[in-house]
Amino acid sequence: MLRPMALLALLVAPSTLSAGDWPQFRGPDGAGVSEETGLPDAWSATENVAWKVPVEGRGWSSPVVLGERIFLTTAVSGGEEETPKKGLYIGGNRDKPPEAPHRWVVLCLAAKDGKTLWEKTVRHSVPKHTHHLKNTFASETPATDGERLYAYFGNVGLFAFDLDGKELWSKDLGSHATRYGWGTAASPVAHGGRVYVVNDNEERSFLVALDGKTGEEAWRVERDEKSNWATPFVWRNKLRTEIVTNGSGRARAYGLDGKLLWELGGMSTITIPTPFASGNLLFIGSGYVMDEKRPMLAVRPGASGDISLAAGKTASDFVAWSGPKAAPYNPSPVVYRDRLYVLFDRNLLSAHEAASGKPLYEKQRLAQDAAAFTASPWAYEGNVFCLSEDGDTFVVEAGPEFKLQRVNRLGEMCMATPAVARGSLYIRSLGRLWKIRKAGS
Repeated sequence: MLRPMALLALLVAPSTLSAGDWPQFRGPDGAGVSEETGLPDAWSATENVAWKVPVEGRGWSSPVVLGERIFLTTAVSGGEEETPKKGLYIGGNRDKPPEAPHRWVVLCLAAKDGKTLWEKTVRHSVPKHTHHLKNTFASETPATDGERLYAYFGNVGLFAFDLDGKELWSKDLGSHATRYGWGTAASPVAHGGRVYVVNDNEERSFLVALDGKTGEEAWRVERDEKSNWATPFVWRNKLRTEIVTNGSGRARAYGLDGKLLWELGGMSTITIPTPFASGNLLFIGSGYVMDEKRPMLAVRPGASGDISLAAGKTASDFVAWSGPKAAPYNPSPVVYRDRLYVLFDRNLLSAHEAASGKPLYEKQRLAQDAAAFTASPWAYEGNVFCLSEDGDTFVVEAGPEFKLQRVNRLGEMCMATPAVARGSLYIRSLGRLWKIRKAGS
């Protein structure tokens, strides 16, 4: 149990991040929204490309940006690798791990020109587990608190570096089988001097809080969950700070001391989208495409205990609203200018009033021939951006009506969610990292 002064220190711990940084999955608030101006809205494989650099190996982790540094992870195979297919399909499971040794690598690139500033191999071994053909051994996005970088590889470990690439500590958090051998994907988050990691698997699921300076465990809670792939979320609301986790059994929120605050049942049997907040509401979605239950819910602060909705109910004291079949499978939704935008894997986009859940438009098709959407949408300067696995970004005007503005094509497979920082957009494709920036800016 934390003493009151220790808890206060966590709440007011100073940050060395600046407004232009993109320090974790989906940005500083985990919401996928940037308030910057002058950002690009049109690009191609040649237009508004400041630079593009090859990235060895495979990884669907997102880039994170701190000042003039970009951090990225990858896993490099010593043998041949299968090329992932696009779209939703059966047959991506693999019965046994690859036999070739792999290198798990952390990269730091210069934002100015994409040159490698440092590269560190944290493990060189044969993988213990498999992953789905569309997953990788480096799908977890690293996180930075402005002083250190935390790189997590689900079945390898958590590694902390200073900004110049010196390894400060590492932590073996165990290696566990996942459902259907799909592998891991939930990213770490940093807050108040700690790093939070959730690992839901088929053997022993857990949420752990570690000291950012030393790697020592502050606390660990066992979770009554099987495999999920949702990144946890630090919800700083008007009443308290909560660590919110999504799960196929239940969404749960924990205090900074690891104690369970509330839980919410009724999710689909596979859960991927990360929770996030906008205004005074927390948004949670779970939408496995083969399930009847695909709920999207908005939760008010201050809940305690079991707040699962009773049968036939769509709202309660702490659930502001819910849509029984409104959630996506892979992409995490985004709230922008008081509207909730939900991107579905099968190239459909819906919009709702964020406060009430009232539909503004439902499942508008972005393209007849788009393969699928795995990356989460993001928003800035009046537009919502949806990146397909084909590498096509559909630019939709933010508003109550569906208006497709343009399509920006890179021509390479994309599944990682981009980063937005300091006037630029960073997009990871299958073999490259791209810096997109308005020409002359």
